[in-house]
Amino acid sequence: MLSQMRTTLRIDDELMLAVKRMAAESGRTLTDAISDLLRAGLARQMEIQSRPRVELPVFEGGTGPAPGVDLDRTCDLLVRMDEAGWRAPDGRECPRLRLPHRHA
Repeated sequence: MLSQMRTTLRIDDELMLAVKRMAAESGRTLTDAISDLLRAGLARQMEIQSRPRVELPVFEGGTGPAPGVDLDRTCDLLVRMDEAGWRAPDGRECPRLRLPHRHA
């Protein structure tokens, strides 16, 4: 058996009720339920941290988006890319955009 440390935590009431409910439904003690949740959360965090960092390209010296392109209007941007036959940097064709028909 692993050694155990006794400690005091301040936990949000709603969160504590949810954990107590989960422990009761699974037939475990509150201590075991909290320990299992902490282990799962820590394992997930370690998995995320072990992923390779993604480097996004930075474009410098440009004049911004093409005239008439509003980067806050994603739908319009996707339509322009679709009409232009835009391809991914590795040459793959992007899936065709299927927008619902708008009624005027």
